[in-house]
Amino acid sequence: MTDRLDSEERRELPDSLFGLPERREYPMPDAAHVRAAESYFRYCPEDLKPRLARAILRFGKEYGVDVESPVVKAYAAQ
Repeated sequence: MTDRLDSEERRELPDSLFGLPERREYPMPDAAHVRAAESYFRYCPEDLKPRLARAILRFGKEYGVDVESPVVKAYAAQ
C-alpha cells in the first residue's frame, strides 16, 4: 500500500484506523500513512492537534515507525 488511498479504499477503512475518527481524517492503515500523517500534521486544526499527535505516536509504535517530529511529540504530551 502506498501513502495514497483511492476513495473506495478510504471508505472501506474502519473509523479506528483514522487519526481523527469522528472526522475520518488522517488514515493510518500502515507505516507509510503514519509518515504521511506526521508530515501533514501542521494542517490539523489547533484544537485537535494533541489527539492527532497521540494517534500518530500510537500507530507509529504499532507499525514500527520512529516518529521524529519534536512538534508531534510536544503536542502528544499535552
